Amino acid sequence: MENCGSAFRKRLGSRSRLAGLLTLGLGLWAGTASAETRVALVIGNTSYRNLKALTNPANDAKDVAAALKARGFTVLEGVDLERSAMTGVIARFQAQARTADVSLVYYAGHGFQVDGQNYLVPVDASIRSRGDVETGTLNLRAITDGLEGSRGIHLVFLDACRNNPLRGAAGASDPGLPNGLARMGNAAGFLFAYATQPDNVAFDGGGRNSPFAQAFLSHVATRGQDVASMMIAVRKDVIAATGGFQVPWENSSLTSQFYFTPGQAAVASPETQLWQIAASSRDAALLRIYLSRYPDGPHATEVKSMITVASADPAATVGAVRSTPDADRVSDDRLWDFAQRSRLRQLVEFYVTRHPDGRHVGEAQELLQSLPTAEDAEARPESLCERSATHPRDATANTAGVILSDLARNADAAIAACRAARQNHPEMPHYTALLARALAAAGQRTEAVTLYREAAERGNLRAMVSLGLQFETGDGLPRDPKEAATWYEKAADGGSPDGAINLAVSLMEGSGRRKDPARALALLKTASEAGSAIATYNLGVLAQQGVLKENGAALTYFRKATELGDPRGFVSAAILLDEGRGVRKDPDNASDMLLMGVASDSGDAASQIIHRSSAWSTDTIRRLQERLRQAGYYRGPIDGKGGAKMEVALRKWRSVGILDMK
Repeated sequence: MENCGSAFRKRLGSRSRLAGLLTLGLGLWAGTASAETRVALVIGNTSYRNLKALTNPANDAKDVAAALKARGFTVLEGVDLERSAMTGVIARFQAQARTADVSLVYYAGHGFQVDGQNYLVPVDASIRSRGDVETGTLNLRAITDGLEGSRGIHLVFLDACRNNPLRGAAGASDPGLPNGLARMGNAAGFLFAYATQPDNVAFDGGGRNSPFAQAFLSHVATRGQDVASMMIAVRKDVIAATGGFQVPWENSSLTSQFYFTPGQAAVASPETQLWQIAASSRDAALLRIYLSRYPDGPHATEVKSMITVASADPAATVGAVRSTPDADRVSDDRLWDFAQRSRLRQLVEFYVTRHPDGRHVGEAQELLQSLPTAEDAEARPESLCERSATHPRDATANTAGVILSDLARNADAAIAACRAARQNHPEMPHYTALLARALAAAGQRTEAVTLYREAAERGNLRAMVSLGLQFETGDGLPRDPKEAATWYEKAADGGSPDGAINLAVSLMEGSGRRKDPARALALLKTASEAGSAIATYNLGVLAQQGVLKENGAALTYFRKATELGDPRGFVSAAILLDEGRGVRKDPDNASDMLLMGVASDSGDAASQIIHRSSAWSTDTIRRLQERLRQAGYYRGPIDGKGGAKMEVALRKWRSVGILDMK
């Protein structure tokens, strides 16, 4: 039931061989200073007097304001504002925004639409009729009209898609009173981002932040990522965190790119960066952070071995900072850059301990105030349920996901937490699906199937995929490939990349559906555009095999796969570049891809160089040897031949090499 159709059963033929993602020598962390003038208005309304009180908007506003200040914004911030206070802070914001290069609005709280107009709700609002709307709330256009025609770009983030307070027995059928917010914005230079799709309702959240705010906070610090790419990452996380209950959406008329955090994008994935920071420090606590965040990651085996060694060393006490020559290369800026993007409390604490007088200690201490402690997480059944029972495919920047065997070992605690979360949030089928997975791990298949059906019928995408897998494999349900494909199709229609991938497999193989390769490719492209690394890698495989007939597509898809977090793409790209298969031969970029693969994958790239070196051109291996010598790891001959003499240098590069990409 867990073998989600993660990859096609066909693979690259001879060797699982992307053009240079970034060549060695480029800056990994460029400066964040920007000459832009940036101003933001951040409001979080929680303690409503006449409407349902909300849980997280005040937290969301505080945390978003802190993140924006760290990005160079002058922030006008308000929490639990009455209408007069909202009017006043909006006027001050508009005065500053008229001359700013970038203006931003982030609103969390009650918001709704009437006749296509969006209204933000102060905490003192009393809304019993349409007449109360104009006098008791603020039309969003009161903010945006004051920005139109002014210089710069304008970003509006609305985590405010709540139930319409006018939708009583009389208003439920009124077409002018749908739930959620209405689409808006035609003037040039605006981006409107909604916590969920227009006319839908957003979830307030079971933790400290709403799903949208949490995803925003997890990606706003990513260096070198434009706002459009950031919103794809945010959308992916929110869909995963809510089982498709929410699908963030934006309407953009921006005429230029905008970067919250300018600079050179990191050359390695967050997983690889955390591995090398942990490996270079050889700190037992930091190694455990890696294992808790990436329990099935490509470096997990090595981390477990290092933890065993560290635990046997009396000096390697939990939380102790090990001073090693390699750890000293992790500069203040580099470690803080990663710590703030990860939003892992342990890593931020590690930064404070490692750099007690560092340039960013003040920011780190402030960030720690917003990050839950282990005790806080344990106290919330929602957090415990998500941490214990989330499927690895639904991993977000904050939730790692748990493989089924690990879930089975802790099933009782997961079941108890998920039952409580489900009871606390009956409106969220997400917790029903998580409870079903925990029950399945415990062998309680009958109740698990019942709850999977309930969650799937209420729109949960993971439950749809799980039901499809049960029908496909006959695990807990009669084997029925046609019914499996039906559930995959429903999941794909709802925006599930896994549903799209599994349906594509069915269409390629003619299992449960008539063969339709063209539609299968379209499904994979949709999943890839939604941020699926697996779908993207499979498109590269199919392009290399000639199934997808697009010039240079294999290299493009393998490159994108690595950017999305699938390290298999490095070796696959290196093969194409080394051989000139469908692209121009490029030994320089081929060697760079191999080195990125050595640092990032589960060992295939190093094995290619050590055990299959004869399959590679001497030019590519020679470039690789030169790079390793420049880094100080290799002292052998520059002869274009791999083999055992490369093993020590490659092992060293795997542990700390990314730290030399500067």
